[in-house]
Amino acid sequence: MQLRSLTALLALTLAGPALADPDWKAVGQALGKEGTMMPGGVYRVGMPRTDLKVTLDGVEIKPGFALGSWLAFKPMGNDAMVMGDLVLTQDEVNPVMKKLLENGVEITALHNHLLRSEPATMYMHVSGHGDPVKLASVLHDGLAQSKTPLAAAPGPQPQFDFDTAATDAAMGHKGKANGPVFQYSIPRAEPVKDHGMEVPEAMGSAIAINFQGTGGGKAAITGDFVLAGNEVNPVLRALRSNGIEVTAVHNHMLDDEPRMFFMHFWGNDEPQKLAKGLGEALRQVKVMQGAAPASTGSAPAGTGPAAQPIPTTSKGCSDQGKRESLRGEELRKFLEECKHPSD
Repeated sequence: MQLRSLTALLALTLAGPALADPDWKAVGQALGKEGTMMPGGVYRVGMPRTDLKVTLDGVEIKPGFALGSWLAFKPMGNDAMVMGDLVLTQDEVNPVMKKLLENGVEITALHNHLLRSEPATMYMHVSGHGDPVKLASVLHDGLAQSKTPLAAAPGPQPQFDFDTAATDAAMGHKGKANGPVFQYSIPRAEPVKDHGMEVPEAMGSAIAINFQGTGGGKAAITGDFVLAGNEVNPVLRALRSNGIEVTAVHNHMLDDEPRMFFMHFWGNDEPQKLAKGLGEALRQVKVMQGAAPASTGSAPAGTGPAAQPIPTTSKGCSDQGKRESLRGEELRKFLEECKHPSD
């Protein structure tokens, strides 16, 4: 009995006190814009470039469609890790990069996501590790070298001139409305790690696909596939054979495991036709299995892999929060964001 008690006491001593969550309110204040708790313990801040008026092939690009800067923080021991993607004009790239590098934030990628856009936009991926409030302060100073708006602005209400249920069925996955953009977030089957830490969906490890209505029964699509090396060319062939343009293939992280490649794309056509092509591409990828939406005649029910559906009801949000083991204030904020997406 004494030996068991001594062993238990030693285990508690070695375990030490539980680590407290970072002060996310202070992080938001240092950054200049508050974020939202997301599944996986991620504090994410969306900063759409609402100041930019970008067109591509005559289509006006909505901020939430392809101009959404974001930063995501996750506790890592006594500190935090931050990852993000900053949408910048060409003349903003070097001033922002200089300020971040001078203060210890790493640049992990710099590239285009789109072709032929006017004005041209670049996408700077960043990573940092340390005190989350200090990281947020550095990132604020970096963003100050650009015209990225940090004031919150109400987004337009969802309005689509195409059948979103039909695109769900054709793709084999369920999307959700975010203002004028219909979005899919499809997690990969296996976890992705960076610097040994698992990268949750909210930090950019999931396949992202966006639809934006362009009138006349058409929609534009963009986003990125997150791919293992042996998936790159099968997905590329599937997209190209369905008339979907591949606009970039590159990395977003430097120390990811397994090594991931990000494939960006563009199309502007009949939504179900585009969804069919995207569905064929998704069948080349190992994605998380889940319940697919019912068929509406556009594609056979249960065709291809399906991601865990994104909750669209209060009960669905609550169930998702339980699956993510969220508690207290973290759960409350997640439930609020789940029903009212902000970026």
